[in-house]
Amino acid sequence: MSIQRCGWCSNDALYIAYHDHEWGVPSHDEAHLFEMLCLEGQQAGLSWITVLRKRDSYRQHFFQYPIAKIAQFSDADLQEKLKDAGLIRHIGKLTAIRDNAIAWQHLIQELKPQQLTVSNWLWHFVQQQPLNNDVADYRQAPAQTDISIALSKALKKKGFKFVGPTTCYAFMQAVGMVNDHENHCHFKTS
Repeated sequence: MSIQRCGWCSNDALYIAYHDHEWGVPSHDEAHLFEMLCLEGQQAGLSWITVLRKRDSYRQHFFQYPIAKIAQFSDADLQEKLKDAGLIRHIGKLTAIRDNAIAWQHLIQELKPQQLTVSNWLWHFVQQQPLNNDVADYRQAPAQTDISIALSKALKKKGFKFVGPTTCYAFMQAVGMVNDHENHCHFKTS
């Protein structure tokens, strides 16, 4: 018996693994949340499979390092990274990863007196619980919602880049803040 998956999931092994083991799984791991927020920003104007295929290069260049280290990358470091075809060679997008690391660091400091983490802060947009949406067909899922608009505004106010409402909604789906698996999908409730 074959497993029923969401209609957007192709036969590509990388896509299947991402769909089956990561997409829509609630994550509170701050390194993972940061990576996914940045990768969703890298997707702007591209398909997700393009970013997913380049993920290992992004990990090699950025996400193997602590966020504090990423925040210290110089403009020259970022220019050097532009040479790698394994990355999306867009200086604005690569700079956004560093800028987001700086913004993340500032947010950590801002939340410290309240004894909150960035994960707590992100998840408060969905009252700390995943939203489970009724999705018959992935094409019916929204591209953005009032919550993703609010998250986008809050992130931009804190200095984050490439975090528009559509990017924020894709991020929310990716890290399980929103469960938009199609109703027939095996992973809707697993």
